[in-house]
Amino acid sequence: MHSLLLYTEETIHYPILIGFVVSSLALALSPGPDNIFVLTQSISNGVKSGLATVYGLVSGCLVHTTLLAFGVSEIIKRSNTLFFAIKLFGALYLLFLAFKVYRSDASILLNKEKAPAKSTKKLFMTGFTMNVLNPKVTIFFLAFFPGFLFSDTLNTVLQFYVLGLLFMLCALIVFSFLAVLAGSISKYLTTHNKAGFYLKWVQIVVFVGIAIYLILSDK
Repeated sequence: MHSLLLYTEETIHYPILIGFVVSSLALALSPGPDNIFVLTQSISNGVKSGLATVYGLVSGCLVHTTLLAFGVSEIIKRSNTLFFAIKLFGALYLLFLAFKVYRSDASILLNKEKAPAKSTKKLFMTGFTMNVLNPKVTIFFLAFFPGFLFSDTLNTVLQFYVLGLLFMLCALIVFSFLAVLAGSISKYLTTHNKAGFYLKWVQIVVFVGIAIYLILSDK
């Protein structure tokens, strides 16, 4: 039994998992439509509304994880060349996202006007639908996840689900933090002009860093 546990531990590359978690946390903190939407819902309708939106957004990631897990896992089985092509596409896509952020305005716009109140169930479904019907999320998962497969022996479908659940956990922690402290965060962002500039460059560095990692990583 001890030897089996030791073998299992040796086949899991924990530094890769740690790197994935750090990258996921940094990406969740970077300004984007999802976390800005959470902030505005919390500011306009309260923390409960913000958290309902968070749960919907995070739940939607499970759909994208499933599509990725079964689609890419089959490609990995069939061809090393195709898998390398996916990782190269991922790196180029992340560099493209970094360029788009570089060209974008560094200011963070928050709508503080009172929006029509919705039930928490409707807000959950809004967040879920926003995520599931956004093809950019699927493309991003395709770009981000394959380079972080962390075991040479575990089933790749299982590995993608582990990565998906870790990503969801990171998003849940960060987005919930944003929802609970929306008022203070909003006040800080509006009173510190440089905040948007620094967050913009954090996002660029994260995208470029992950792209470089994908290019250099082995299968």
